[in-house]
Amino acid sequence: MAEGSLIGQVALVTGGGGGIGRAIALALAGAGADIVIADIVPERCDEVAARVGELGRRALPCPTDVCDTDQIRAAIATADREFGRLDILVNNAGGVSARPFADQSERSWRKHIDFNLVSLFAATSAAVPLMIRGGRGGAILNVTSIEGSRAAPLYAVYAACKAGMNNFNRTMALELGHHGIRVNAIAPDYTVTPGTSGNTSGPVDESIWFQPTPAQHDATARRIPLQRAGIAEECGQAALFLVSPASSYITGTILPVDGGAWASGGWVRDRAGKWVLAEAYPNLEEPPA
Repeated sequence: MAEGSLIGQVALVTGGGGGIGRAIALALAGAGADIVIADIVPERCDEVAARVGELGRRALPCPTDVCDTDQIRAAIATADREFGRLDILVNNAGGVSARPFADQSERSWRKHIDFNLVSLFAATSAAVPLMIRGGRGGAILNVTSIEGSRAAPLYAVYAACKAGMNNFNRTMALELGHHGIRVNAIAPDYTVTPGTSGNTSGPVDESIWFQPTPAQHDATARRIPLQRAGIAEECGQAALFLVSPASSYITGTILPVDGGAWASGGWVRDRAGKWVLAEAYPNLEEPPA
C-alpha cells in the first residue's frame, strides 16, 4: 500500500457531518477509505455521504447522538455489519459554550463531559475489539484542542475534557500498541466551521454564516503567528497523515493544527507588528503608546 493510501479501509467519523469532522471524512475518502458518517443531523450525514460517493468510495450515513452511548455502539455495530471491518476511528464530535465555571450548572457541565469525553470512551471501547478481531491493526485519531494543554477561562469543563482526552490518547497508544493500533490526536485552535460561524443546527449552509469584522480579522491575525484562522481542510490533511501508512511509526502524539497559537504562549502582535505579551498589552484594539 502506498504511503497515504487508505484503499480497502473503513473509517468511522463522529461528528462527521460538518466542519472538521466533514473535512476529515472527505480527506480519508479521497485517500481511498470507505466512510461511516456518525452525526446528529441527518441532513449533514446525507450530504457528506453524497460527497464521499462522488469520490468513488462507499459511504454509510448513520445519524447518531454521541451523548447517547447506546447510539455510538449501534453506529459502530452498523459499520461492522455493513462493511465487515473497521480500520480507523475518528473521535471528532464535541462542543462548548462559553461561561464562567461558577455560573455553569451541573446539568451543563455533565452535558459537556458526555459530549466531549464520555463519547470518546464509548466509541473507543466499541471500536477497539473490531480492530483487534481483524488482526490488521488500526488507527484512532482524536480531535482534541490546544485548550487541553493551557488554562482556558470561560471554558473550564471543556478544557478539562480535552486535557483528559490528551492523557487518554497517550495511554491508549501504550495499551494498544502491541495490537498494531496507533492512537494519535490533532489539536486545533480557532478554525472556521459551521459551529464557529453561527450555523449550529440544520444543514451546512455557508450563505448564513456570519462574517468577521475587519477588527476581528485583525485581532485574529495578531494572535495567531500565521496571521489567520484555520480552515477545516487543514485539519483533514493532518488527520489523514496520522491515520495513514505515512505515519506508521507515530503513536501517542498530539499534533497542534493551530497556526502556531499554542507555541505563542500568550505572545501577540501589536498594531505595529511587534510581538508583545498579551498581559502587558491587554487592549488589542489600541496600539501601545
